[in-house]
Amino acid sequence: MRDDDPQARFGARVAAHLNAGSRELPYDIGERLRASRERALARRKVERIEPPYLGRHEPAPAVAPRRLGWWTRIASAVPVVALVAGLVAIKIVQDDQRADELAEVDAALLSSELPPAAYTDPGFAQFLKQDANTAAN
Repeated sequence: MRDDDPQARFGARVAAHLNAGSRELPYDIGERLRASRERALARRKVERIEPPYLGRHEPAPAVAPRRLGWWTRIASAVPVVALVAGLVAIKIVQDDQRADELAEVDAALLSSELPPAAYTDPGFAQFLKQDANTAAN
């Protein structure tokens, strides 16, 4: 039992207080308390011997430090390589899709009967809105 342990200090204070109070009790009550304390201490020792993470009849596992072999290192690098390859593939596919979309817009602009300057004219946007309204009515 360590002296700097707060639980040990608290336990010592409680034991001293109980011992001081037990001197004033009749003999038979004092003996019953002493026997109860001994039983409690006996149970406490049994519970402290058995670690909480092991079963009742399982031996403690013997774990020896082990160095990682080169197969283990390669196997641990495979998921990282797969992740990087997947991200690169996603980037390539997205770039291709974006290029295809831009090519469609460019082809539509160039194959149109209107000159490209017409699309930037503010009056043309107004004309399209009016044309859409008259077509809807």
